[in-house]
Amino acid sequence: MSTYLLVHGAWHSGRCWERVVPLLTSAGHRVFAPSLTGFGDKAHLLSPEVGLDTHVDDVVGLIVEEDLTEVVLVGHSYAGLVISSVVNRVPDRIAHLVYLDAMVPEDGESAVDAQPMIRALIDLAVKSGGGWRVPPLPEKPPPSGLFGVTDPADVAWLRTMLSDQPVRCLQQPVRLDNPAADTVPRTHIHCTVGVPEGIVRRPVPATQPNGSPAQVWELATGHDCMITMPVELAGLLLKLV
Repeated sequence: MSTYLLVHGAWHSGRCWERVVPLLTSAGHRVFAPSLTGFGDKAHLLSPEVGLDTHVDDVVGLIVEEDLTEVVLVGHSYAGLVISSVVNRVPDRIAHLVYLDAMVPEDGESAVDAQPMIRALIDLAVKSGGGWRVPPLPEKPPPSGLFGVTDPADVAWLRTMLSDQPVRCLQQPVRLDNPAADTVPRTHIHCTVGVPEGIVRRPVPATQPNGSPAQVWELATGHDCMITMPVELAGLLLKLV
């Protein structure tokens, strides 16, 4: 039995993994898919003070509280920053990192550095009045849809779990100063359909920080592959254990 910890991206909640979790548990594994502070069952905690550090504390706290080890840590989109910071703090508890269509930061970078188009979203939030919260991206025509989801029923379901993203999450830098984190193997999964204009994906270096060859897989679907291709995504995740 392995342990999977699935971390949702910006604007989403842990509910986005509902189609993937049963596929992993039915294969005999333990799965956690928490909502980060400010989202899902923690939406009432949304505030200007919620930042990247808050979300890193959420995940590290769960790992320590549940005494999890040998964790396959999956971060979707913005959560690439979260899992990078988590492994920096508790590398001995992480067996594998999975960057799921995710931002991959360098030490000292924020989400704005890893994905420059986010600067425009922050500027819009400031102009809208409050300035500390960024509303979800608008739905676009297929194939982009709403975070890559185009089926009307799925779009309606996705809307029920979306919340504003605190600006602080997108501005705080990661701290990646623990050499032990570099020993943890990592896999990148890229979603290749309907990539919105302005989104820039950094090339994955040919060699992982631990010296192994890079492992990059692709799914021919939109950004929220856990909704549009849960079976295929679960199949890839199961290959890691």
